[in-house]
Amino acid sequence: MEILKAATEWARAEVFSTRFFIIFAILFLTAGIAFWQLGKTEMAKAYIIPMLVAGVLLMTIGLGLFFTNKSRITQFETAYQQDATAFVASEIERAESTIKEYKNVVFTAIPLIIAVCALVIVFINTPIWRASMITTIAMLVVILLIDGTARARIEAYYEQLQLVEKQE
Repeated sequence: MEILKAATEWARAEVFSTRFFIIFAILFLTAGIAFWQLGKTEMAKAYIIPMLVAGVLLMTIGLGLFFTNKSRITQFETAYQQDATAFVASEIERAESTIKEYKNVVFTAIPLIIAVCALVIVFINTPIWRASMITTIAMLVVILLIDGTARARIEAYYEQLQLVEKQE
């Protein structure tokens, strides 16, 4: 029963964390609209579309993760009541794949993409390219910040799952 509580707490923390994607999405969307309404220079106008696209992407990520993790809270209890051992095994498998995904995508691919974007900023002077690369870097930094804490939470949850598995 202790692992059900840990799973539920993990899912609730994820629901809370995904709200930051939504908050940053609103900030990016607001910035895009502000550049549209107030931007006078070519560089300021170049930020309109990249900011709006980044805002939509962050909103999509945030809402998708929010509803996925919100539904997990009730699914956890049902799955645990049906078969606690199978629940722990499936959660271990899911946590392992999520940790690998964080390692490969979030903490390997994203920093590489940031580096490429930084190089593009250095070598290309076109306003739309610069605005796009700066916005991409900002969006990816937001993802790194939020997913850094999410990774720590899933690793702690994974450790709890492994302890339960050893006890069974």
